[in-house]
Amino acid sequence: MELDAAMELGRNAFWMTLTIASPILVIGLVVGLSIALFQAVTQLQEQSLAFVPKIAAMVVAAAIFIPWIADRMLEYTKMMLGSQPW
Repeated sequence: MELDAAMELGRNAFWMTLTIASPILVIGLVVGLSIALFQAVTQLQEQSLAFVPKIAAMVVAAAIFIPWIADRMLEYTKMMLGSQPW
């Protein structure tokens, strides 16, 4: 495999990773910022108050986005296996 082809595969893998992880991470970020704002307003500084809702929201988001993530991964796998000269 030439260097250009290997770099292209690595670049595509990186972008695919960002694409499939971003919805879950964005939801975690939004929930985390909302909880942090709530804690700042109420001056309530409990660690578990920020951790538990964020994890719960990310688990729910992962469950919702699993079909979409699986479709993206299957498309990427088909593209990657189809582009290889055997």
